[in-house]
Amino acid sequence: MKIVIPGGTGQVGAILNRALDAAGHEVVVLTRHPTLKGQVPWDGRTLGPWAAAVDGSDVVVNLAGRSVNCRYTAANLREMMDSRVDSTRVVGAAIAGAARPPRVWLQMSTATVYAHRFDAPNDEATGVIGGTEPDVPDYWSYSVEIAKAWEKAQQEADTPATRKIALRSAMVMSPDPGGVLAVLLGLARLGLGGPVAGGAQYVSWIHEHDFVRAVEFLIDREDITGPVNLAAPGPEPQRAFMRTLRSAWGVPLGLPATRWMAEAGAFALRSDTELLLKSRRVVPGRLTGAGFDFRYPRWPQAADELVQRVRERLRTGSRTLR
Repeated sequence: MKIVIPGGTGQVGAILNRALDAAGHEVVVLTRHPTLKGQVPWDGRTLGPWAAAVDGSDVVVNLAGRSVNCRYTAANLREMMDSRVDSTRVVGAAIAGAARPPRVWLQMSTATVYAHRFDAPNDEATGVIGGTEPDVPDYWSYSVEIAKAWEKAQQEADTPATRKIALRSAMVMSPDPGGVLAVLLGLARLGLGGPVAGGAQYVSWIHEHDFVRAVEFLIDREDITGPVNLAAPGPEPQRAFMRTLRSAWGVPLGLPATRWMAEAGAFALRSDTELLLKSRRVVPGRLTGAGFDFRYPRWPQAADELVQRVRERLRTGSRTLR
């Protein structure tokens, strides 16, 4: 198959690119700064010669959007919104204008669309969309609005010949440098991987291999459209999640952090506490209902496998390990 990945140079794009390439597919990455074979320039906002890559392709997986790993200033939040909505709209325009449109368009979204909650998990059918929760920072609702606008841009695209799926993805865990696991493991190795603000908030995640397998599964399942949660069925409270990660690495203790300590740490790392404090209790209702079999459904098994590959990468000096 020919698979086009707009915004495919980040962590998740690299995971998909190497897996799909290894499976024998032709992968074309749309990026602002092409440097490698198979990369095509685009600006993420306007139609251009890059649209020829979409015409005649089999699948589009749009991952474009500004990284959420930043301070949530008004300017950064607006850039998150614009980069996601603009890129989705222009991908939709390219598909709509194609003589031979792709048969399926997988559009990245986020599990952040769901409410901050502890009482019950969020699946696609019964999950509560966020934005109106009491006792959370006001700007958290803007993150939900970004997710809703992102999905709406795909829904409104006039692409009747192309099946559309919104990937409400949890954090994708891989051993690659610079990914979310690297950040969390770095904290654990420094003895800082304890409970944050009590640690009751849920962490939803998905192993990189299951992320790729879920994408392949959804490409093949012509009966599935709309939002799909890409998250392992075993979300855990943050305190248990980090305890498991510490155990996998062999770190006996992790210092706890209060909310204000987390805010100070996030400021120092030029990140934001929403990534640490929002309870994302998300489960894959549609995937499991359709018969998808997770290879890593529980965090202890996944953490052990990922940590083993991190150790191997550090030992050999390789940047990526499959």
